[in-house]
Amino acid sequence: MNQMQKMTLIAKRIGGLLQDKGHLLVTAESCTGGLIGAVCTEIAGSSAWFYGGVISYANEAKMQGLSVKAETLAAFGAVSEQTVTEMCAGALQLGGSFSVAVSGVAGPAGGSVEKPVGCVYIGWQIVGQEAKVVRHQFSGDRQAIREATVLAALEGVEELLINV
Repeated sequence: MNQMQKMTLIAKRIGGLLQDKGHLLVTAESCTGGLIGAVCTEIAGSSAWFYGGVISYANEAKMQGLSVKAETLAAFGAVSEQTVTEMCAGALQLGGSFSVAVSGVAGPAGGSVEKPVGCVYIGWQIVGQEAKVVRHQFSGDRQAIREATVLAALEGVEELLINV
């Protein structure tokens, strides 16, 4: 089974869980450029559980589209726990009741010692609760890092839904 098949399979499972628990998923994507939303909307009937999302690649998009504070970006950078926490909250302001947000360095350039290529923060938040953010270090080329991010983001949605 290839990565896309894995992503589609998990998206189908989370679609059922979201519906069973009465949640609508909303996404805030940076390094994945809308791939989480694309995987979700490949599934017929996903409008029953997928609200929509924001591709916030530039810092200005994070600030204007998701209410990420300029101070947060200046102090911690776009690829940080703090920024992804604010992206989760900003996505929930748009609608939906369960957000997933991602920001990272997909490469091949742009990495640093502290945040090398493959460093990705993924966050999840259910309305009324605090966000959970996890740092990952993925390997491979740009596409492999983006796909690994989507898979981990969807797996996190599933894990949280099973445990609520």
